[in-house]
Amino acid sequence: MRLHPEQTGQHLQQTLLPVYLIAGDEPLLVQETADAIRSAARARGFADRELFHVDDKSFAWHQLLNEASHLSLFAQKKILELRLPSGKIGADGSLALQEYCAHPSDDNLLLIISTKMDSATLKSKWAKTLDASGAIVQVWPVTAQQMPRWIEQRLKQAGIRANAAAREILTHRVEGNLLAAVQEIEKLKLLVTGDVVDATTMSTVVADSARYNVFALVDTMLEGDAAAACRQLRGLREEGTDATAILWAITRELRTLNKACDAASGGERSDWALKKMGIWEKRQPLVRGALRRLTSTQLTRMLRQAAGIDRAIKGMRSASPWDELCTLVLSVCGVNTLNLRSLGLTLRE
Repeated sequence: MRLHPEQTGQHLQQTLLPVYLIAGDEPLLVQETADAIRSAARARGFADRELFHVDDKSFAWHQLLNEASHLSLFAQKKILELRLPSGKIGADGSLALQEYCAHPSDDNLLLIISTKMDSATLKSKWAKTLDASGAIVQVWPVTAQQMPRWIEQRLKQAGIRANAAAREILTHRVEGNLLAAVQEIEKLKLLVTGDVVDATTMSTVVADSARYNVFALVDTMLEGDAAAACRQLRGLREEGTDATAILWAITRELRTLNKACDAASGGERSDWALKKMGIWEKRQPLVRGALRRLTSTQLTRMLRQAAGIDRAIKGMRSASPWDELCTLVLSVCGVNTLNLRSLGLTLRE
């Protein structure tokens, strides 16, 4: 059967299946779902726990089957927890899991925790076998559009009444970081008493939990989220980050985009071109989205814009590097603010 994370609690109150697979890239929700299953299992007498890490192709799958079949006179029920960092199990793993699911023991509970699995993996024979004898919980990231509602629900669960302005502040401060949001809500439970939490109280109590870093800024730019990218750039500046480091990261990404754009113009498949360039599979959708938004001509101009910022940082031009970095960030996001003359550049430069 298939479950959503929010359905897990009610499901576990009614039954406990012999096998569970949790797959997703949202650490907090994966952790909470796994904790709920472990807690339900312990309440039903599963006192022992064996942990297996499938970190490479050399993992000996017979270890799992041997542990599942190993019972002593005084053995207690146990949880067999399998970690799949790559989400892949190979042919041996497929056979082992099919064999396990064909004859699950009442004395064992198999809990598999994996990163996000693609649709092909979830349609594989072993996944279908697991689906028939247990449950698959797919954990999806909370999008920016879903975040305000998610925070509202979490506040209610914590017994905190917060008005719309206060919820907006919390949403803005945590920048999509679910763990940070939960931590701040726990802090509110300890520090706030009385009536509804308003914007002033929320601003006072909640720390700015967004972790600004250069690579997060680059990813936000690729997404085209201009407002968030500007906030992150401001955060980096306030944290004392060197403008040169930020410019280096942006310039490197612009060169990557330019190369990918040239490859696509030459008739090369984008996924193959990005793979050859060493771009991680998880980042490829970001890069493809930026390529749909930006042309080769725009990317060339942005590289020239970056060269002008470099001269400003080095004192070779009288200009504010941070103001011009903001202009460059907006340009990458797709906001039409590029003005080469203001940078002292020409198209021939």
